[in-house]
Amino acid sequence: MADKEFTLEELKKFDGSNGNPAYVAIEGTVYDVTNVEPWAGGKHHGNTAGNDLTEAIMKSPHKHSVLPKLPVVGKLV
Repeated sequence: MADKEFTLEELKKFDGSNGNPAYVAIEGTVYDVTNVEPWAGGKHHGNTAGNDLTEAIMKSPHKHSVLPKLPVVGKLV
């Protein structure tokens, strides 16, 4: 599934609500945050899954350090 391509519109469906998986895009890569406890319900510190969070991650205290721990599900096109 890592070869899957998502448009921004398709990504919005993966917002972690109503039993949907929670995906976020960062620098064109789509990550699965469904099983990450701080992302429960698809929300984390004012950010919502189903979005491109490239800018938001630069403002986070952890920056990119958490990304290698996340499953990659595809890319944003």
